[in-house]
Amino acid sequence: MPSTDGSGWALANSVGRNSPLHLYSGDLLKMKLPSQTAGPIPYLDLPAQMRSIRKDIDAAMARTLDHCTFCLGPDVAQFEKDFARFIGAEHCVGFNTGTSALHVALLLLNLGPGDEVITTPFTFVATSWAISYVGAKPVYVDIDDATFNLDPKLVERAITPRTKALMPVHLYGQPADMDPLLATCRKHNLPLVEDAAQAHGAKYRGRIAGTFGVMSGFSFYPGKNLGAYGEGGALITNDGAFAARARALRDHGSTQRYYHDEIGYNYRLPNINAALGCAQLEQLPDFLKAKRRLFERYEAAFTEVPHVRIVAEPEGCRSNYWLQTLLLDTSAAGQRNAILAATNDAGLMTRPAWILMHRLPRYRECPKMELPVSESLARRLINLPSSAFLIRS
Repeated sequence: MPSTDGSGWALANSVGRNSPLHLYSGDLLKMKLPSQTAGPIPYLDLPAQMRSIRKDIDAAMARTLDHCTFCLGPDVAQFEKDFARFIGAEHCVGFNTGTSALHVALLLLNLGPGDEVITTPFTFVATSWAISYVGAKPVYVDIDDATFNLDPKLVERAITPRTKALMPVHLYGQPADMDPLLATCRKHNLPLVEDAAQAHGAKYRGRIAGTFGVMSGFSFYPGKNLGAYGEGGALITNDGAFAARARALRDHGSTQRYYHDEIGYNYRLPNINAALGCAQLEQLPDFLKAKRRLFERYEAAFTEVPHVRIVAEPEGCRSNYWLQTLLLDTSAAGQRNAILAATNDAGLMTRPAWILMHRLPRYRECPKMELPVSESLARRLINLPSSAFLIRS
């Protein structure tokens, strides 16, 4: 169970005595730090997360070193089995990164030059990279302002004869609205691949994110709710043929030692990272409960604060609250950067949203719809400290 030995949090609604919003005299959030903590309030507290499973980590490292099972060893097989059971899928294939898993998912669908994949501009660049790696083009569709995910009402307008797949993202652990997206895919006979890189344990109508499409890709980057303390990823599918080919493609296209059926990649998951993933998977349910309590603290703190709202899960969804997000009203959007600077100067580590994909040099010329919601939210969003170890149980 994530916990600390201090007195938890005391929150106040503020951005500073001289701040543009004049919400409070102090910092955006005034936290009473745990007794063993000094200095800035971290955005993500990896050292605390490491300490919580340090014995398991040390044992995993010793086991890997003693047996020299460095690459695709027994811990990889165990993690694949355990994570597939946790997700509720038939197959989990471990990868070196979540980006690699998404790349291979699109390869398995035989996408290539001239093809288009509908996705969101409001996410990390890895989603678009995976599409580019197979030679296809991302087509950006606007998002819903409640979930920050693809707006299902707009997707069908972007479909052309070149559209070969849909790739929604469960952003910040908030599930995308899957039912209408899947209905559109069925209508147009399109496969859906979920970018579930941030969605470990999130649920949509009682079903875990990452099990709706023909495949999904997860990331185990250290800052995720389930991290490998190094790079790591997984491809999830219920299709045995996809899983078998994915295992070959991650290992230089090899189905047997030194025999390579097709061009493959060195996308193997290191055994030690899988071992650490196993250790974290055991604590993930309690970790997710702590993240929810953290959200509840933020929600209570900002209920009466003007010009801002905490982004909450919609009905029928169960977010994993990977990141806790604060959204400024449009009238306060111009003050976002000043608020970020003030809070970070005061030792509260906050961050803005990612740069929108269509504003990156590589993707400026990609097909896209009008994106007013994405543009607006990108100017107004503040990501708050999101470590589950900031609060007590």
